[in-house]
Amino acid sequence: MLLRARTHAQQKSRSCEDCKTDYANQLQKTNELQRLHYSDLMPSIFQQLQDMEERRIACVQGVMKRTAVIHKQVIPLVVKCLDGIITAAEAINPREDSCLVIEKYKSGYDPPEDIPFEDLSNPRNGDVCNTISSHRNDTLTVRGTMTVGKNKKRGLLNIFSNTKEDCSDLPPNQRKKKLQQKIDEIKAKIQQETAARDALMKMKGVYEQNNAMGDPAAVEGQLADNGIKLEKLQNELAKFQGYMAEAEGQGSALSLSRDNRRDYVLKNSLSRSASDSSVCNPMNYKISAPGTPQQTHGSSNSPESGIGTSQPSITDDGENFPDPEFENEYEYNDEFDAVLGTGKALYPFTGQSEGSIGVVEGEEFDIVELDQGDGWTRIRKRNFEEGFVPTSYIETYLYNNC
Repeated sequence: MLLRARTHAQQKSRSCEDCKTDYANQLQKTNELQRLHYSDLMPSIFQQLQDMEERRIACVQGVMKRTAVIHKQVIPLVVKCLDGIITAAEAINPREDSCLVIEKYKSGYDPPEDIPFEDLSNPRNGDVCNTISSHRNDTLTVRGTMTVGKNKKRGLLNIFSNTKEDCSDLPPNQRKKKLQQKIDEIKAKIQQETAARDALMKMKGVYEQNNAMGDPAAVEGQLADNGIKLEKLQNELAKFQGYMAEAEGQGSALSLSRDNRRDYVLKNSLSRSASDSSVCNPMNYKISAPGTPQQTHGSSNSPESGIGTSQPSITDDGENFPDPEFENEYEYNDEFDAVLGTGKALYPFTGQSEGSIGVVEGEEFDIVELDQGDGWTRIRKRNFEEGFVPTSYIETYLYNNC
């Protein structure tokens, strides 16, 4: 029993010594690793971080310096631009600019004459009332409309440019200006071709005197081409000069016709007494109410030109004679374009561009012109307004004969 206890104590003692030895070894290794961490590894990592931060600071320093240098180089250019803006702003002349806009857009139409007093108490003034009606009709047609009348078939690509060579779709003043510009351009071309022809003639004379310098026959072809160009330019100049004469003649005729019509109305106005509710015509002709234009075959209104002709007056002998000054002066077509089918808007469209028209989703309308390849279709609404809408925005139902 005692021997067994001694043996057990000896084993415990050896095991304790072994544990002490292992602990001492592990403690020594731990101290060595701790010493390596704090003396070598951690300082090395901190040194790497410090180097990286120094490189970053140096990069930021370079960027700031280069930015300042570039800004310093650009500042004179910016100052120069600002000086130019200030100079341009100081050079603005509001009055001159407004005059330029007026010169560009003034129409040249004469203002309408005064509305005469309607004396309905005298039966002899039936022709005066008729003239008053024509005056009001004339005043209305001067404004023109966008929807009344037969619109010309055209694509949306053509609404931003003049479609007429003689510029007759422009107001009188703008038409004269455009025609004068065209005439000046043609005259400049004629002057150039004439100078070239003179040079060719001199060259031909030199070649004829000395054949060694060139062949005179070679100049003949150039002279022939030059002659053809000059002839075309002369014909074109004569054509546009005719347009200019026509424009100037129409302007003077319109001014004269307004003066004549005003004198005629004033001459036939007898008094300014109170008017009756109705007037009896001695020849049993009905006289339209004031402001209601009579539909006659001797008058026409043109929404394109914006000028309306006067109505025929009723004379005392009962016959209807149109005023020869205004008869057939302009043409007007009251017909609308034929309806090709119906359509329905699939999507809303605002129609803010010139020539277009706005629609709402589900709105129905008539188709008056199909897509000509430009992606637009011309429609007519229920209120007779016309305009272009994108073809992809609508659904069309064409008639069988279209």
